[in-house]
Amino acid sequence: MDVTSIDEVLMCADPRRWRPGDSWLAGGTVIYSYGTDITRGAPTRLLDITGAGWAPITWHGTAPGEEPALEIAATCRIAELRALADDPCPGGMPRASLPGLDLIPPACDAFVASWKIWNVSTVGGNVATALPAGPMISLLSAWDATAVILRPDGTTRRTPVAELVVGPARTRLADGELIRSFVVPGSVLAQEPAFRRISLTERGRSAALLIARRTSASALRLTITASTFHPIVLDVAADPGEGGTVVPADGAAWRAAVDAAVGRTRGWYDDIHGEPAWRRRMTHRLGDEILAELLPGLATGVDDAIGRVTGDLRIERTAR
Repeated sequence: MDVTSIDEVLMCADPRRWRPGDSWLAGGTVIYSYGTDITRGAPTRLLDITGAGWAPITWHGTAPGEEPALEIAATCRIAELRALADDPCPGGMPRASLPGLDLIPPACDAFVASWKIWNVSTVGGNVATALPAGPMISLLSAWDATAVILRPDGTTRRTPVAELVVGPARTRLADGELIRSFVVPGSVLAQEPAFRRISLTERGRSAALLIARRTSASALRLTITASTFHPIVLDVAADPGEGGTVVPADGAAWRAAVDAAVGRTRGWYDDIHGEPAWRRRMTHRLGDEILAELLPGLATGVDDAIGRVTGDLRIERTAR
């Protein structure tokens, strides 16, 4: 679709050149499909960042004794990220030592898009568009990724992806700010993950997407997206201890915790891809399955979920 409000397109990745009426352009799959920038309104200029020359995937700290980290450029194409999951030696490390990368294929499949879209759409664009069903938001939030953001005054700031997205087409990006990349701690990628997604129709838009990773022998971090207006992250443990910030690994307890978190915002998401009551029920179901999978013998109140896998996309685990 033509974007009829545009007067000029510049190849530019410098926030200091941004001015009112501008929109950043990466893959453009959303801007061109809607005919406008759904996050800002009709733009008069597009600043195309695809010529910035940023390496799609960069590994840091892979020398012995260093803490590794994965950096994903905002301009990284979905196809380039998907290829990382099949790298037998990512960053010079054995693939089997990074089970967190097993989340990439189902997250990319959650786009429900053709290979043509995968070769155009970008990781940063999916996050900045901030749609509830954005699978890169789900993946990066679950990975505890930090967004590196370039600012018009020449400085850089960092913020967790889970906190960057605040609602449909709404982020905490200020005027002119540009996502440069996302940094994922290597320690997170070494943790055992679980993935559940469900759609109202077979291979339709995500109505609930939950990702978790086992942070210790008796605890996990659970990220809920698609059924909520923004990512919700819960720490769940068999022995939560004192303080009240960790949820007991019990079906009733975690369901009450997510209901409370949703209640503090705008409730469960509601659109043609699923009514709120159904999204809530499916979120509870998928979460119970994840607790049963990652904390077998420790999670309580989830007996019905043992061995059950609901949804249309599944994680395929690397042999270890």
